Amino acid sequence: MCYFESSPFMPELPEVETVARGLRQTILGRRILSVALGKTDFIDDPVALEQNLPGHRIDAVERYGKFMLLRLSEAAATNGNGGENTAKQASLLVHLGMTGQMAPSPAEKPREKHTHVCMLLDDGRELRYIDARRFGRIAYLTEAPLAEELTRFGADPLEISKEEFVKRIRERRARIKALLLDQGLLRGVGNIYADESLWRAKIHPAQLGAKLRRKQAEMLWSGLQEILRKAIAMRGSSISDFLDAEGEPGEYQRRHRAYGREGKGCHRCKTAIRRGIVAGRSSYFCPKCQSAPRGFAVLPLPRRVVTAPIRTKQRVRKVDGRRLRKSIKATGR
Repeated sequence: MCYFESSPFMPELPEVETVARGLRQTILGRRILSVALGKTDFIDDPVALEQNLPGHRIDAVERYGKFMLLRLSEAAATNGNGGENTAKQASLLVHLGMTGQMAPSPAEKPREKHTHVCMLLDDGRELRYIDARRFGRIAYLTEAPLAEELTRFGADPLEISKEEFVKRIRERRARIKALLLDQGLLRGVGNIYADESLWRAKIHPAQLGAKLRRKQAEMLWSGLQEILRKAIAMRGSSISDFLDAEGEPGEYQRRHRAYGREGKGCHRCKTAIRRGIVAGRSSYFCPKCQSAPRGFAVLPLPRRVVTAPIRTKQRVRKVDGRRLRKSIKATGR
């Protein structure tokens, strides 16, 4: 289910991968002893969590698009014939929504406000889900319902081949931004990394997929993969409330070249980044580097936004005893 896609600042593939990696290091192999719930309007079946989670062991933590999958299993049970029955496979499907956080915490530590799920682990800690706005989702799913749920989603953008990506994009007449956001086509890409990859490939977000040249689509594929991998390495983008499994913010927002930079200078040509609406979402782009299709309406710059080129600073170096100054781009690092 993707009913929350229209809301801003949803954690995307890099943020979810960051949290999943953190949880793998901290809760893998732990058994759930009990479950305590707060508000449950974002949980598919609260009773299923309370009744079925205790006794399960967390065998794997995976990312699937913008979701996390906590793969669960129990110790094998002996049947009446002296053999063993493997416990039914089940998973906990988790979406962080806009403000969701999931991390282990000492059980004796006071629970923060908006803590809605607490799973007591066999090492004395609690795996807590905190979500102020409750736009996330949690569902306990056995093997068949989970398989059916996952058929809704398309290919992983880090796993899809270049040929398959180019084919899927160029055979559709939808806007390229809409295609990147379509979770049935590619799972895990959202507003931030769609804008960033389109800026990298010099493609306007309102361009039709079917009108892209093959080389453009190939550049978009390579740019998207490179950006996602760099964002994962920098623990994602902390735009709103995103924190990793250790409670730390990401750092990739410092590398944004288009998203959220309305009125600021393009890092390639210094033209002011502009904003327009594509697929119902704010889309940021360079009007010079990313040529717009005919008839596309650019939104006026807000009064509070002052158009400014990339700041420069002076670097001083000595050559043959003389001091020379050279302007370089200010990176803020």
